[in-house]
Amino acid sequence: MLPEHGRPVTELLAELTTLKAADLPVRGGKVTAYVYDTGLPEVHEAAHRAYAEMLEVNMLDPTAFPSMVALERQVVGAVAELLGRPGAPGIFTSGGTESIMLAVKAARDARPGTTRVVLPVTAHPAFHKAAHYLGMEIVPVPVDPVTYRASVPAFEAALDERTALAVASAPSYPQGVVDPVEEVAALAAARGVPCHVDACVGGWLLPWLREAGAAIPPFDLAVPGVTSISCDLHKFGYAPKGASVLLFRDAELRRRAYFASAAWPGYTIINATVQSSRSAGPLGGAWATLQALGREGYLELGRRTLEATRRLAEGVGKIPGLRVLGEPEAALVAIAGSAEVDVFVLADEARRLGWFLQPQLSYAGIPANIHVTVTGVTLAGVDAMLEVIAEAADAARRRGPADVPEGLPELITSLDLDALDDATFAELAASVGIDLTATGQPGMAVVNAVLDALPAATREAILVRFLSVLYS
Repeated sequence: MLPEHGRPVTELLAELTTLKAADLPVRGGKVTAYVYDTGLPEVHEAAHRAYAEMLEVNMLDPTAFPSMVALERQVVGAVAELLGRPGAPGIFTSGGTESIMLAVKAARDARPGTTRVVLPVTAHPAFHKAAHYLGMEIVPVPVDPVTYRASVPAFEAALDERTALAVASAPSYPQGVVDPVEEVAALAAARGVPCHVDACVGGWLLPWLREAGAAIPPFDLAVPGVTSISCDLHKFGYAPKGASVLLFRDAELRRRAYFASAAWPGYTIINATVQSSRSAGPLGGAWATLQALGREGYLELGRRTLEATRRLAEGVGKIPGLRVLGEPEAALVAIAGSAEVDVFVLADEARRLGWFLQPQLSYAGIPANIHVTVTGVTLAGVDAMLEVIAEAADAARRRGPADVPEGLPELITSLDLDALDDATFAELAASVGIDLTATGQPGMAVVNAVLDALPAATREAILVRFLSVLYS
């Protein structure tokens, strides 16, 4: 609602504080997804101040604001140096999804007539989104049921003359394992197909883990056949949200990501990203974070993250009814339950104890699990986290599995969801005990159990309706 008269700043800030009261905390390590915390307040403060300093600089026209060009060169240059090809051309984007969108566009435009993106089933849905927006086709490849890495023989069989892009993850988000990048890139190169490595999570983490002593396989632009790689700085770079870098092996491929239009009588249109006008605030925040931490700072965070990840995985293995999926090479740990411990109930119980553990649905033979992203601040609280997971597992064992109303998944699958308006959909959910309009932090075990029982296409339709109701 727009007020009739302007309100005082103090009043506005007080209202924001009230509105955020039910939010998950962004600092402290009790939220194990969505946010990344160094545990170093002075670093975050430097980023916030730099973000504000660059907030009103418009990245639409680099000739008008040379400061943003200078900062982008420094930030992209730092990522290129870390990821195996100093001086590699790149683009600063708003996040992993935009980096992936541009990588897919560049590959498509570099080889007109190609329409297919070949990727593991564990690849991020941003590739599906890119394919949807760009009119392309996703060709999923299975992963090994034990290691969760992409199947190389299946990749080889899937590549053909219609393939625009081959994709590998370093790591894949669901289980934190690195796909066989060298093998996939070699197969792609032999067919003249570009190969993109999605290192949005791992790009600014894996090199520091390697330097801290972890066995990290080759994954970056130093690998023959890798033609582009994405790296989010607002993840393990610890920059404020809105900061990612997309690197290319050569400038020719980068130019394919650009968009220009002269077919109108207005100002010159040339965009490096999907967006046109965009604030340089995220760029300033990313630059300040990199400068404030430096190599020594990131290496120390890498050491802490590596130790915390190992302690978490080892500790979970000692909790009855739980197991870690695969052998995580990055700071991502997926924890599966058992017949006696429902992970969706466990997640609700952990939230009741003040911790957010991210539920992941089953798919392609991979069981449902809870996901933990380990960050620089986790080591200080890893023992407390293990205690919470153990207590939540005990509570889940006592409660039993989430109670899905009999016949509900089948009923939902049979419905024509497009024929229901948002109000009717919300009423239908409420009739089976799922309140989509509730405020605060809801219990999600039943919702997740219902979604888990549905095919992927129906899950997607339900999620779209949920979002529509939420914002109505």
